[in-house]
Amino acid sequence: MSDNERQRPVSPHLGWYRWQLTSLLSISHRVTGAALILGLLLLSLWTLAAGLGPGAYNFMSVVLGSWLGKLVLFGFTLAFFFHLLNGARHLCWDLVRGMELPQVYRSGYLVLALTVIFTLAAWFLAYALRPEIVRL
Repeated sequence: MSDNERQRPVSPHLGWYRWQLTSLLSISHRVTGAALILGLLLLSLWTLAAGLGPGAYNFMSVVLGSWLGKLVLFGFTLAFFFHLLNGARHLCWDLVRGMELPQVYRSGYLVLALTVIFTLAAWFLAYALRPEIVRL
């Protein structure tokens, strides 16, 4: 192997590639899908604990009621709304709607904004309407 071959970069495009909203949303859609699976497993454990008796349920309530548990549940809510809204965006694309680049970016920003709004609204309503459930 010559010295010239050793100095040549393996992937020269990595130095100048710029992330775009479309690629970030696409990757985030896959990541939130995987996170939703893990979150559903956690919620299934909570339901199973309710069936196992008061000791197991109280343990899960303490775990999910901690600041870390609430953070995980908040992330689960955020992932849920993002995946739902971005999935609806993809369904529109399947109907060949909103495929022009300005529309793609507009719908992407709309998905991000609505994700934050829906997540905060869900948690606000949960605290406002049923504080004894959320505050465990």
